[in-house]
Amino acid sequence: MNKKQKKNLFRILSASVLLIALHFLSVTGAVRLALYLACYVLIGYDILLKAFKGVRNRQPLDENLLMAVATIGAFALAIYQKSGDYTEAIAVMLFYQIGEWFQSYAVGKSRRSITSLMDIAPEYANIETDNGQLRQADPDEVEIGSVIVVRPGERVPIDGVVVSGVSALDTAALTGESVPRDVQPEDEVVSGCINLGGVLRVRTTKAYEDSTVAKVLELIEDASARKAKSETFISRFARVYTPVVVLSALALAVLPPVVLLLCGRTPGWSTWVYRALTFLVISCPCALVVSIPLSFFAGIGGASRKGILIKGSNYLERLAQTRTVVFDKTGTLTRGVFEVTAIHPDRLDENHLLHLAAHVERYSNHPIANSLRAAYPDEADDCTVEDVREIAGQGITAQVNGQTVAVGNYKLMDAVGAKWRDCTHAAGTTLHVAIDGEYAGHIVISDVVKPHSAQAIRALRQNGVTRTVMFTGDTHTVAEAVAAELKLDAVYSELLPQDKVAGVERLLAEKKSEKELLAFVGDGVNDAPVLSRADVGIAMGAMGADAAIEASDVVLMDDDPLKIALAVRISRKCLRIVRENTWFAIGVKLACLVLGACGVANMWIAIFADVGVMVLAVLNAIRCMFIRENT
Repeated sequence: MNKKQKKNLFRILSASVLLIALHFLSVTGAVRLALYLACYVLIGYDILLKAFKGVRNRQPLDENLLMAVATIGAFALAIYQKSGDYTEAIAVMLFYQIGEWFQSYAVGKSRRSITSLMDIAPEYANIETDNGQLRQADPDEVEIGSVIVVRPGERVPIDGVVVSGVSALDTAALTGESVPRDVQPEDEVVSGCINLGGVLRVRTTKAYEDSTVAKVLELIEDASARKAKSETFISRFARVYTPVVVLSALALAVLPPVVLLLCGRTPGWSTWVYRALTFLVISCPCALVVSIPLSFFAGIGGASRKGILIKGSNYLERLAQTRTVVFDKTGTLTRGVFEVTAIHPDRLDENHLLHLAAHVERYSNHPIANSLRAAYPDEADDCTVEDVREIAGQGITAQVNGQTVAVGNYKLMDAVGAKWRDCTHAAGTTLHVAIDGEYAGHIVISDVVKPHSAQAIRALRQNGVTRTVMFTGDTHTVAEAVAAELKLDAVYSELLPQDKVAGVERLLAEKKSEKELLAFVGDGVNDAPVLSRADVGIAMGAMGADAAIEASDVVLMDDDPLKIALAVRISRKCLRIVRENTWFAIGVKLACLVLGACGVANMWIAIFADVGVMVLAVLNAIRCMFIRENT
């Protein structure tokens, strides 16, 4: 609770105590009026001041003016009728302030969930000087290629690569994940993470303004400027609605008494003025004007706590209308890391075949070579590896313990005269192995599906997505195998980036309704064109990926595909709450306006119709912040 909220709460409590005390005090006349006026000014002076400023600035038609006119009118009627009942006017202002306090608290809570991300902004960077000393500098001043030192407990100020040191990084502020990430020399680190362990020396690879933390902060600051259709509708509605109800209240106060007077009957001015004042209190559009933007704000805040950055409430609204989700394969549904998934020897055992292939690929930096070495890490044996030759587009040959071992594709097998056979049991990249020109078998290397991919597809279907599609540049066999494992509705393989854009264009043309939107999910680097073309672009695992933050509408700060379904669920819940608040507020308002005009509803009913509805709508909107991760 901030200082302003504490001050307003104190005013509310003080005015409540004074109002209760006045109810039991036996004072009359001018003293009674003065005490009630003091209570009224205590609780309502800021509303009166805002109403006055609105009139002075020629922008008078807002809820402050409505509250001021209604409560001052109620005071005037009590004085005119000599009833001495000033409670209604004070109660209207008191309950209005209680509603405003609830709104302020709710907005503050939602804002804190978003601005907690602002804490990732680094205050300084430790630059290592030539003599080994550390000098604190503004991150903006650090040049690319500088070596900075990140001590335990400090935030990584700029993206870079670890030069020396081993530690664990807390990435929760960026990804929403509580499990620390281990880093060592040659690992990339992104700004905003907290160093939990040892001292790290990091060589910067970007300027601060291009680093992850700067991009994320810019995204958060811009999010509030992009309004959803529901928000713009409420703004337009309020601009038309307020002058209409003011004119209606004026007509209600004047026309019936005039008609009665012309008919020779008692006009009853005070009765109709009281009804008009009640009508004004009821008509305040606070519930709509406050709760709808708050619902979107709370939804964006709740998502940010889960590591899902949504660039604006318009994209939150689009997510809720998504019915088709198109995935890139590598890095999105699969890990993008090759692993040995099958070994099929012809005349050796599996371990020996893998052992020979790993030795031949020992000095290669190719991802396939890395996967072989990972599958057979024990290279410290008595084997001698000599005369290693890499043949572009074919593979590698080497002398292993005096034998010529060739590892590569079918072209290399043809070149060495080995009668190779293709793999019919597993999908992936096939590495053939020949020993002295004789075929020895093959090893299948595949990109492994992420653990949560299948669960993510099921969760999307549970949350209203009717079609899931995969685009990939990989071979047809590999693509079909992944699609079958994940139970996708359609798959398109061997696509270039421009083919993916054309594919999305085709799917967009097939839409049956403008409200059935299409989202594309990619890694945000080579998929930037298609991310921009889709109705909703979602970037996966975008820590450090500039293209992801620039091209996409939604940024997932880790690479868990289950977060896509969570983002859709958050958006659908948010839109459902927006609709609930809209229809509830409008329904109650219209009913109470009719009752007020007919004289059935008094000021106390008006208080519920205004403040009560606003408080209920605000409390309902806060629910957008609380989303369970399980589906």
